Amino acid sequence: MQKIYIAGHRGMVGSAILRRLQARAAAGEPLALITRTHSELDLTDQETVRGFLQSERPDVVILAAAKVGGIHANNTWPADFIYENLMMECNVIHQAFLAGVRRLLFLGSSCIYPREAQQPMAEDALLTGVLEPTNEPYAIAKIAGIKLCESYNRQHGTDYRSVMPTNLYGPGDNFHPEKSHVLPALIRRFHEAAAAGRAEVVIWGSGTPRREFLHVDDMADASLFVLDLPRDTYEANTQPMLSHINVGAGEDISILELAQLVARLTGFTGRIVTDPSKPDGTLRKLMDVSRLAAMGWRAGITLEDGVVDTYRWYLNNLETARL
Repeated sequence: MQKIYIAGHRGMVGSAILRRLQARAAAGEPLALITRTHSELDLTDQETVRGFLQSERPDVVILAAAKVGGIHANNTWPADFIYENLMMECNVIHQAFLAGVRRLLFLGSSCIYPREAQQPMAEDALLTGVLEPTNEPYAIAKIAGIKLCESYNRQHGTDYRSVMPTNLYGPGDNFHPEKSHVLPALIRRFHEAAAAGRAEVVIWGSGTPRREFLHVDDMADASLFVLDLPRDTYEANTQPMLSHINVGAGEDISILELAQLVARLTGFTGRIVTDPSKPDGTLRKLMDVSRLAAMGWRAGITLEDGVVDTYRWYLNNLETARL
């Protein structure tokens, strides 16, 4: 029986990974899945994490827990983003090692790459330039998570792996008006505008920046694909201090085009107005996913199908999704 602890199982990515593991267990795979809510286990508290992992002794840890948010949230609470993410990573990774965890998967973010990184962004672009200022504290924390995994592998012979997703969306996303990422924010804004019969919707920035989006179910599938790779296969496709793997859809879309897609799918027929006085962030963020593709994995959910699925979930969960 393999014991797997999923940190962050209530989050969008963690819950998608948990669903897949539960399906495996239901199909007969011998798995014992371990979860704890934030109220049950504060991952920023070192002694609490130590006691939990020493008691549970999982075979595998999936570190999907993180404090996340969009441009507004990152600009407003930068200290919270760097502190909480660093503490969670340090506590979980170090205490996992002390508890004898043999394999760990760390989930990072595409914001680890420099603002001016060549597009599409390959794994070796890491630490080659200046980060995007609007989310630099969060990015620094995620880079630290990669380097923690690599350093424990080098010094202690562990098998700790990292995957770097592009912008994720899907069921369980955060639709808060100030703390959400761009796609769920647009879904909420256009849904409410359509329901109220408004004549226009204003979107942040010029609308020209391009972004790549990956459905969370694809991310869950890719995460387990990487986790399940034989160690020699993983190591043959990475380097000891450049071991992270990009996960993305392999194509991007402008923010204005995305807004037009969301408007169509939510039934909004008014004008879409851009607001160039608001920050654009990085002008383009497209992942080079050739490394993962060479190992046998590609995204399977189109953006339109994914947005339809996410909007359906939003409509079915309006009371909680509005929080």
